[in-house]
Amino acid sequence: MTTMIIGGAGYIGSHVNKLLASKGVDTVVYDNLSTGHRENVKWGEFVEGDILDGDRLSAVLSDRKVECVMHFAAFIEVGESMSAPAKYYRNNVSGSISILSAMQKAGVRNFVFSSTCATYGVPQTVPMSETHPQNPINVYGRTKLMVERVMADFSAAYGMRCAALRYFNAAGDDPSLETGEWHTPETHLIPRVLEAADTGSPVGIYGEDYPTPDGTCIRDYIHVCDLAEAHALAARYLAEGGASDCFNLGNGDGFSVRQIIAAAEEVTGHKIAVKTAPRREGDPPILLGDASRAARVLGWQPRFKDIKTIVGTAWEWHKKLKTIRGKAV
Repeated sequence: MTTMIIGGAGYIGSHVNKLLASKGVDTVVYDNLSTGHRENVKWGEFVEGDILDGDRLSAVLSDRKVECVMHFAAFIEVGESMSAPAKYYRNNVSGSISILSAMQKAGVRNFVFSSTCATYGVPQTVPMSETHPQNPINVYGRTKLMVERVMADFSAAYGMRCAALRYFNAAGDDPSLETGEWHTPETHLIPRVLEAADTGSPVGIYGEDYPTPDGTCIRDYIHVCDLAEAHALAARYLAEGGASDCFNLGNGDGFSVRQIIAAAEEVTGHKIAVKTAPRREGDPPILLGDASRAARVLGWQPRFKDIKTIVGTAWEWHKKLKTIRGKAV
């Protein structure tokens, strides 16, 4: 089975590509390299292209006899989504419709979508299951929810089988250091904390007045290799005739910003300076996931549960990435 990984030169997509290749799956990475890195495509075939180019997508899907598409090519920054909504609706929504339309034209039925817990908005219950109301409070979450609804309509009208995987906070890196998180600029908490540990510069804490034990946001951190395994299981589920569905992917345990900083201090052996700032618009205080449906239906169980282990893999990758960036200069 050939799988197209759209956005496979990026953080999560490259980990999925590595895992699928290790399972003997033929892969085609389709990426415009706007945020991804060609160096991350070490497995399968690489095709440079944009998701809004429907004709190119359909041609690649047909030529490579693709049977499953995995879609990671979204803009993901909450703050930017609030200040640049046109950019997010164009890429995340119009781009996803372009992908689904190209699949329909090429006769490809199975679609695994990188969705997000941001579709839920502020939790009414914790942890959140897939039946929790979806009331996103930021543009990023709204774009992902719109795509989920488009997927449902394509499933009903065209017989597509779609799995929406609602991530909580992706974190950590490949333990063998063949790929990893590489954003420019970096906005995710753990890499920023590790950069602060390495350089001595302060890391920002956005909001200390949330209704949480230490006043900082609590998030559910899920290791990227566990996310990759969930994608492989979702693809198998669809290939075996599974119905379109949505699945939370999280550990079910929450850690605050200050707890992440403490874990990073322990892993790195460095004291980390902090600089407080106001809350960011669109940040819920607590996000925790109930992933029991993924366990029951897909047979998925996260292996990286300990936050220090997750931070540890990110620290090892951080040190390697410094070398990679130094060579690129």
